[in-house]
Order: sequence, then structure tokens, then C-alpha cells
Amino acid sequence: MSVAPAPRPTMSPSRTRPAFADVAERNLDGVYRYLTHLTGNRDLAEDLTSATFERALRDWRRYDPARATPQVWLVEVARRVALDHFRKDGRRRAREERYAADVPEAVPGPEAPGGFSADLRAALGRLTRGERELVALRVVLGLDAAEAGRIAGMTPTAVGTSLHRALTKLRQEVERP
Repeated sequence: MSVAPAPRPTMSPSRTRPAFADVAERNLDGVYRYLTHLTGNRDLAEDLTSATFERALRDWRRYDPARATPQVWLVEVARRVALDHFRKDGRRRAREERYAADVPEAVPGPEAPGGFSADLRAALGRLTRGERELVALRVVLGLDAAEAGRIAGMTPTAVGTSLHRALTKLRQEVERP
């Protein structure tokens, strides 16, 4: 008696893997805006966006449509790329400081995305990196609290609370005389 193999489960249409080129084209601007807000520097955001899509293309076979939307998955990749950059940059700066002579270091101020007033750009620059990230995820990209929490490693409630505090701080910074 032979037993026929069990049929392979098929994916529902909502869980099929879209083409990477389509996902990249739809999400390029959003990833760039996220990284611009996270870093406060458009040139660095361009470099990190490029690195994000290189890594995403390399890891596309690992993307699981059942776990996250392509946008959330790409922003998670972008966040890892940015954190890797910040760690490397921190190590490089520490090394330079250790070996540098008494040469004063010029630190440029953060560049904010275009379209914002000078007061708002300055206020965004005074937020912490985490606060800027939440503003970028929730306000700029329009992700819901669960998606933003997944990316930032926070619960949706913590995202809401932290975003409220960041926006309050931002409002106070802008209204400050």
C-alpha cells in the first residue's frame, strides 16, 4: 500500500512574496526619510539608504510576508544598518580621540529634512536619537504603534508614551523664546 505525499500548503495571496524591485521602488523614499530623521544628516542618510537596499537585496530570501509587511521589514533592515554605522562610527571616534593631538574637533550640527522651519530643525536636533526615530516611524512614515514598536524594540504602549513625550518636548523646544 503506497501513501501519497501530503499536499504542500499554499500561501494565501496576501502572504506571497512580492518582487524585490517593486518593494524597493515603493519604499525607497520612506526608508530615506526614516534614516534622515534618525541620523539628522541627509548625506549620511543617502549612504545608509544605499547600504540598506544592498543588504535587503542580499537578505530578500529571508523575508517572511507572514511576519511583517515589506515596509516594516525594510525599516528593520535600515535600523540595523544605521545601528551598525553608529557603532562603527563610535569606535572610530574613540580611536581618533585616543590618538589625536590637542586638535579641537569640529562637530557639524544635524541637518534636518527640507521643508521644516529653522526652529523645527533646531528642535529636532535637540531630541535624542531614539526620540527622532519614533517621530520618523510614527509621524513621517505613518506606521502604527505595533509596527513602530517592532522596529524600535518597544511595546506599542511604550511607543505611544515615548512619542507623546518626544512631541511634547519638541513643541516646548519650538515654542521656547
